[in-house]
Amino acid sequence: MKYFSKIYIAVVFMLLYIPILVLMLFSFNKTSNTGAFDGFSLYWYKELFNSPETFTALKNTLILAVSTAVIATVIGTAAAVGMVKMKNHVLRTAIQSVTNIPMMNPDIVTGISMMLLFVAIGTFVGLADKLSFWTMLISHVTFCLPYVILSVLPRVKAMDKSIPEAAQDLGCTPIQSFFKVELPMIMPGIFSGAILAFTMSLDDFVISYFTNGNDFQTLPLLIYSMTKKEVKPDIYALSTLMIIAITVLLILSNFSGNKDDIDRRRHEKMIAKASAQKPAAKKN
Repeated sequence: MKYFSKIYIAVVFMLLYIPILVLMLFSFNKTSNTGAFDGFSLYWYKELFNSPETFTALKNTLILAVSTAVIATVIGTAAAVGMVKMKNHVLRTAIQSVTNIPMMNPDIVTGISMMLLFVAIGTFVGLADKLSFWTMLISHVTFCLPYVILSVLPRVKAMDKSIPEAAQDLGCTPIQSFFKVELPMIMPGIFSGAILAFTMSLDDFVISYFTNGNDFQTLPLLIYSMTKKEVKPDIYALSTLMIIAITVLLILSNFSGNKDDIDRRRHEKMIAKASAQKPAAKKN
């Protein structure tokens, strides 16, 4: 049984990572032949940097992903903190269930429903361009928001509620207590949610396909348009660079999470010690 589990894990990892390794290998191929590796070359990386269409799509994708991550993280963090502090258990459960709907819905259902909503609103207002960057941004924030909430919510629930109270006893206002005490303690969850929102927005195709305007094209949409003709290896090169960048972000996220946990425990000890010393000082 022990060897079977190891073989099973090895097969799973092979199925997950061999296609990625093949893509990275053929990004260094001398020719555009995907049936054989004809030699190592950086030709397709040079072609990538000489392709204005690809770089425009990359710029649009990064702008959309960063904007989505920032907005979804801010809203998701506020929602997670607010849901934990709600006293009505029934209402809190209902809000959590409604929040998870975009995550449970198929992407095509979310994409079509968002498109119909934007077209209806655009027609009612009288807009010439009913779909644009802003409709894509709203759609991406909508489907990324539940993932941010799920990343932040466990951190907020696990936080010692006496720590913010101790900070307020030491002279902090509720707002100061949140930004100086609560926010650093839940920061690993916030950072993980932001990375998750960024990566999900980065590679989304279905929802972007239904909600994008004519003047804004992302990389997944560009690659899809190329599949009707031919996907050149410069896209392999771009995908390789994106994989490396996301891997670096995940490594930094793990290291940041470990460091934040150490800092959080040290911060909790300092506040608890100060809170314990204050009553002793009053008695004296």
